[in-house]
Amino acid sequence: MRIKHIGVALAAIAMVALPATPAGAAPTIVPLAPGQQPENIALEPDGSADLTFAYTGEIGRVSPSGRVTIIARIPVPEDGDVPVVHKRLFLGGIVRAPGGDLYVAVSTGTAATGLYRVRAGVPPVQVAKLPPSGFQNGVARDPATGDLFVADSFGSTVWRVSRGRVTAWATGELLAPVSGFGANGVKVHDGALWVSNLDHGTLVRFPLHGGPGRVVTSGLGPVDDFAFHGDTVVAAINQDNRVVTVGRDGVKTILSTEDGLANPTAVAVRDDTLFVTDGAYFGGSPNLLQATLAANTCNAEFAGSVTATTSLPAVSGTEFANTRYGVVG
Repeated sequence: MRIKHIGVALAAIAMVALPATPAGAAPTIVPLAPGQQPENIALEPDGSADLTFAYTGEIGRVSPSGRVTIIARIPVPEDGDVPVVHKRLFLGGIVRAPGGDLYVAVSTGTAATGLYRVRAGVPPVQVAKLPPSGFQNGVARDPATGDLFVADSFGSTVWRVSRGRVTAWATGELLAPVSGFGANGVKVHDGALWVSNLDHGTLVRFPLHGGPGRVVTSGLGPVDDFAFHGDTVVAAINQDNRVVTVGRDGVKTILSTEDGLANPTAVAVRDDTLFVTDGAYFGGSPNLLQATLAANTCNAEFAGSVTATTSLPAVSGTEFANTRYGVVG
């Protein structure tokens, strides 16, 4: 998410925005109640979608039939003051472990900031403390190790939580904000940790087993969360009200306001079904959108570099000049 629009970087992206709605029926939209602004999403095996509601402390579950229930609540501290947004609480990323436990990033500006485990039948538990001065956002899980990664949008850091131990796994320029939010969405894919930087409009790939990170896509605009459909990236471009695909054939818009988007914050993909959460931070109504991805969105492997605009430097296999990024844990 983001609180400030950077017009120059966003204007240029229109050069490559190719309107193309997904194949099949029109998107299905599940409206959410006022205040239920969804920030992130995790999918359940039965087809339900678990959502974090940004400022209420609630985790909601949307059934395949569209029924919304609250499955857990993180206490909202009276003295909370989240950096950047200055709310008492912010719920960011959510990820599901194979046994059914959910892990949620929580920011409060207090000692309650951290990673929480949500387990059926018991209150949420803080399993890792994270810096109150940070803005804890996207969460990813490494299926090989069970390690969890949390993107700190304000602290220019990706934290690793491994068996209860917290380390600054990556830090530096590639994760830094400009005037609002840096590192945002985070995913484990193909032996690497991928992180979106909202202010820079970039996707960065960090090898899981060491070595420097590198920008693989620039000029995306205010990119929030993202997912993979095969080896194609599907990304939510928050304030542009677009969902795009990123592959070797470039950047293509597949959903827009005409489809019901209102500040898309996160995406999730299962088979050819796309789920999009709309936070409606700057207008519109919060919702969960479901659409069918066209079969050709994953017809080309994405392993190299794509530059969406010329407003940012193209990078191919190298880091930004003068970057200080390094794996530190």
